[in-house]
Amino acid sequence: MTHLHSSNPIAPGMLGWLFKGANPWLKQQVQTKTAPVIGLTVSALLALATSVQALQVQVKPENPQLGDTLSVVISTDASDSATPTVMSPDGPVPAFPLGGNRYRAMIPTTPLRQAGRWEIRVEGEGQTRNIAVWVSDREFPTQSIWLPPGKDELEGTDLEFDRVDEFKKLLTPEKFWNGAFLRPNNGPITTIYGVRRYYNGVFADDYYHRGVDYAGPQGSSVVAPAAGRIALVGRESEGFEIHGNIVGIDHGQGLTSLYLHLSRIDVKEGDMVQAGQVIGAVGSTGASTGPHLHWGLYVHGQSIDPVPWRYEGVE
Repeated sequence: MTHLHSSNPIAPGMLGWLFKGANPWLKQQVQTKTAPVIGLTVSALLALATSVQALQVQVKPENPQLGDTLSVVISTDASDSATPTVMSPDGPVPAFPLGGNRYRAMIPTTPLRQAGRWEIRVEGEGQTRNIAVWVSDREFPTQSIWLPPGKDELEGTDLEFDRVDEFKKLLTPEKFWNGAFLRPNNGPITTIYGVRRYYNGVFADDYYHRGVDYAGPQGSSVVAPAAGRIALVGRESEGFEIHGNIVGIDHGQGLTSLYLHLSRIDVKEGDMVQAGQVIGAVGSTGASTGPHLHWGLYVHGQSIDPVPWRYEGVE
């Protein structure tokens, strides 16, 4: 450790010569003066080595594409450290404890976002990690929808839009879901996530299909794909012209889901539901061309593809 020489005019190799034949007082003085210098240097090196490993970040999936949810898992050394802060390209996103000095933040991506290099900044324990993530582009099909007379002029009501927007902003600290999500209905999938649409011949700008449609038979069961709290119940008769009879589940930590066009609702706001529990039945209420279930999944208010959650889930 040659850098010690500059802080002590006596080179380490000379200590043995000085001690040879020296009286005890000299030995004590030299040891007293050098020990603190060596002790401080070693302590500083140990602190530096520890801090290098104190904050670790892992982002999943490894090869994301537009529509995926980015899961940012952060590991720290100290059990009493403050919650790390996470900055996405769209701004700050909350991180929640997973246990064992680990935290997780979720970042949504959508078809309306730019593919390419996304930078995520994580700060914690006095350190900063800048993580580059490459989000691949994705081709989304185009679909023409022809609404029947009486439904082709529906514009929706302030009531339904305000209620749905308020629901999507929920940020409950608790995490209710666990593991991969279930299929909410057994009907065949007719419209996938992200489809662009023409409505009665007019292209819908800045629109993409915010969910997955299941063409289940009229009255077939709709189940909760994961545990959560019923935070929204709305009915066509109350002014939900576009959404129809609707149920919203708060899964916690910024993850919410919506179930549209129901013929029947079997839950009420405030109910806690478990994965697989029946919450209603398929219908054709609201802006719908026939019986089907529209299932939408949202992260911090942004519509993401529900399908990866069915096969992998997010920790």
